[in-house]
Amino acid sequence: MSTPSGKIDIFSQAIASFRYDDCPSYPSWLASDEWLSAPGAAQWSLHLITHQPADKLHSQMDVGKVSLAHKVSGRAPLPLNPGDATARGICNGCIVHVFNAHGACLAGAVVDPGLMANAIVIPTGAWSDPADFFLEKHGNPNVLTLDIGASRLAQAPSALSALVEVTLWHGPLPEMRAHQSPEIMPDDTAR
Repeated sequence: MSTPSGKIDIFSQAIASFRYDDCPSYPSWLASDEWLSAPGAAQWSLHLITHQPADKLHSQMDVGKVSLAHKVSGRAPLPLNPGDATARGICNGCIVHVFNAHGACLAGAVVDPGLMANAIVIPTGAWSDPADFFLEKHGNPNVLTLDIGASRLAQAPSALSALVEVTLWHGPLPEMRAHQSPEIMPDDTAR
């Protein structure tokens, strides 16, 4: 594909002509609303980063042996820094409640000294298993992210970053049904 100048272009006159405040005409970093330093971020103390899982392709093979072996009590693993875990009374293998204004999910804590403070990670691809309108039981981070495009120009998903809080889950664990076959209604038309 060629550029208007025939060379590597850093500046785009076409993009500049759109005058989008969220899409400059040159490569630049713009912090999103889901960033710890953003205005209004004070109510959330952790930055969730999601990534493509190493044990499956997106959500394919979530029910496979390799993926299941990496889960914590059947839920998506959630690595977090030891200091963040200690401050919240969370230990390795605990089930945690991850939440923000968009939604909530349960995940399995993995205390990781290699992870920076104030950051957590959940891999994408856990099959959705809603307990109700607000709580997802299997560790699917999609319920925590904004449902808007990354910019007016790109409209790419903004699903890889969110501000959240994590607490130790108290109470009984809801039964997971993500990998169970759906119940089929009996056919009462045959008489």
